[in-house]
Order: sequence, then C-alpha cells, then structure tokens
Amino acid sequence: MNYAEYGPLASIIGTWKGDSGMDVAPESDGIEQNPYYETLICEAAGDLKNAETQQLWVVRYHQEVRRKSNHEVFHDQVGYWMWDAAAQQVIQSLTIPRAVCVLAGGTATTTAEGATQIDVSASLDDPHWNILQSPFMANNAKTTHYSHSITVKGDVMEYTESTMLDIYGREFDHTDGDTLYRIA
Repeated sequence: MNYAEYGPLASIIGTWKGDSGMDVAPESDGIEQNPYYETLICEAAGDLKNAETQQLWVVRYHQEVRRKSNHEVFHDQVGYWMWDAAAQQVIQSLTIPRAVCVLAGGTATTTAEGATQIDVSASLDDPHWNILQSPFMANNAKTTHYSHSITVKGDVMEYTESTMLDIYGREFDHTDGDTLYRIA
C-alpha cells in the first residue's frame, strides 16, 4: 500500500519484534534492571479532520513488553501516532494500565543516513503536551516528564524512552530502549 499521506509515520507501520530491550526502573531501595522482549503492532487507521480544518493521519498501535526472566507481561501500552502535515507536527497519545495517559508532541526529521527520526515529549507544566494520572499515581509515582525518540531505517527501529518519576521520595529517570525488526 502507499502510505505517503502518513508522512514520517509511514515508516513505523507494520509488526515489529525486538529482544534486546532494557528497562531501568526505580525500586524503593535502588534500581531494578529488566531485560525484555516485545511486540509492537502499528496499523494505518486512516485520516480524520478536526474542526473541519486540521487533517491528521493516524497510526494505531499496541506494544506488549515481557520480562526475559519469567516471560510475564510487565508493560502493555495502547495509543495513536498522528501526523499533521500542515503543522509539520507528530503527536503521540498513549495510555498504560497504571492509570496514566500522555499526550506528547514533537517533530520528525530525516537523518543524513536517510533514517526517519521522530521525537516527542510531554511535561506536567506544558499547557498542550501534558500528562494525566490518577490521584494514586500523582501521590505515589508521579510522572513529571515524558520523552520518546524513534529512529527507523528500512525494517529496523531503535527507540529510547525516558519517563521522569517522582517516586520513593526522589526523582528517577525510568528509561527503556530496544531495537526492533519489522516482521510484517
């Protein structure tokens, strides 16, 4: 299919698998590191218009992450990537079943090597690209900042993700990163 209307998001459409992920998460007494493997499914969902003027091209996704140690799912995320060609803007909306939702915005560029680079972020103090969380999470594991960077070249996707948390009486940069390969 021709996905030209999806702009930089055309590069992420497909089913991806990776098995070299590393999750660095907070523990009450330090840091926990979890090697993981994952499946990411990104499906073209068409276009839509907002207020009869803004046209977005939408990619729906589902990411399932499993610990290598016990093969249990420890992260399940659903959301949308959107491309606003008129504004040259990439938007990511996501939800995780910890009662946290994020609306992040950013840009896409083409690297000197011909890869697509997508960078988005959100912050509690940003009036547009923000984080919504339940009272429990706000009081016990507050997300204060989120950033996500993806580089896609052909059938290889690399990403890094940073979620700044206020947890256990300290700030912690919860990070994830992996290299995925398009299998379909």
